[in-house]
Amino acid sequence: MTLKLGVPSKGRLMEKTFDWFGERGLEIRRTGSDREYAGSVGGIDGVDLVLLSAGEIPRELQAGRIHLGVTGTDLVRERIAGWESRVEELARMGFGQADLIIAVPRCWVDVDTVDDLDAAAAAFRREHGHRLRIATKYHRLVREYLRDAGVADYKLVDSQGATEGTVKNLTAEAVADITSTGETLRANHLKILSDGLIHRSQATLFKSRAALWEDAERKAYRELTGRLASFRDS
Repeated sequence: MTLKLGVPSKGRLMEKTFDWFGERGLEIRRTGSDREYAGSVGGIDGVDLVLLSAGEIPRELQAGRIHLGVTGTDLVRERIAGWESRVEELARMGFGQADLIIAVPRCWVDVDTVDDLDAAAAAFRREHGHRLRIATKYHRLVREYLRDAGVADYKLVDSQGATEGTVKNLTAEAVADITSTGETLRANHLKILSDGLIHRSQATLFKSRAALWEDAERKAYRELTGRLASFRDS
């Protein structure tokens, strides 16, 4: 048996993950063409590389099909109910930072906070006869945040594409989405609520609590985490 390490399969997230492990003496690389989801881990025995989309990694960690995985904290919290009992954070990696926020049209001059949004949502329902729509792909995190804030008169609508454009396209009145610079929000005439930060995400190395940990996997895990500890202490 071998320890299975899941990492993002493409893009800057993959490249930065490879660099992060490389700085710690573990050479991770793709094998074959860009269309082949195969790779290798050098510098340590007993570890297999599994290339997956960042969105698939939480599912594989939860199911125990991989032992370790690199993905965003936003995806783990969104896709794994009771995530702390199913996975363990091993290391925040310092890249892939993005904020999950709530944004409303810039022309809503009286809406600056979540309390203002609550009042606007109640007024919207009285005027239009249906709930204010918030477009998002992060249903669990947004629902929990708004519940804790006491906001009730809203409806989440699913958006798996260009969420920021849903207000302009009249399919939503507000959005909850990931942003790193805010440029796309500004381009779509949206503003972030002053207290509308739901979660600050970054790429993180997670350990599955559901995976099968036998002697071979535990040995490889101890060696790998020993490398990480040595780097932190150096």
